[in-house]
Amino acid sequence: MTDSSDRPLAVFDLDNTLADTAHRQRFLERSPRDWDAFFAAAPQDPPLVEGIALVLESAKECEVVYLTGRPERCRRDTLAWLTAQGLPEGRVFMRRDDDRRPARRTKLEILRRLARTREIRVFVDDDELVCEDAERAGFRVVWARWTAPSAALKKAQEGEGRT
Repeated sequence: MTDSSDRPLAVFDLDNTLADTAHRQRFLERSPRDWDAFFAAAPQDPPLVEGIALVLESAKECEVVYLTGRPERCRRDTLAWLTAQGLPEGRVFMRRDDDRRPARRTKLEILRRLARTREIRVFVDDDELVCEDAERAGFRVVWARWTAPSAALKKAQEGEGRT
């Protein structure tokens, strides 16, 4: 399937790139992790000013696409959050509910698929391993370093394939 638009893509992660997840990290720091509560709290995420500004600036020249490790069951809340922030509409790629592969594998797979038919002008993410792999694959990456890294979230992204 080819896209009819000639505009390049700007691809944005959500958690800790556009959405501040600090208030819900506590659900990942307990044992066992409370994934239902972690995702249920996502609609209350404050926006990250730096990330939001970059999306709005990118939308002037690019089609905005959102690429998140959140599971598909969070789609309704995610779309509502994006709308509430005044962000441009765009395709939202999410992890299948049963997909537990590391974020760097799932996201790189989608980036490569998108790149087959469109130029990806920029990919913005906070996950160090995702960014490194995307750069190695030849994508222009902006590392979202405007939030404090979370060890619990990193472990969840890589070890448990959860976000």
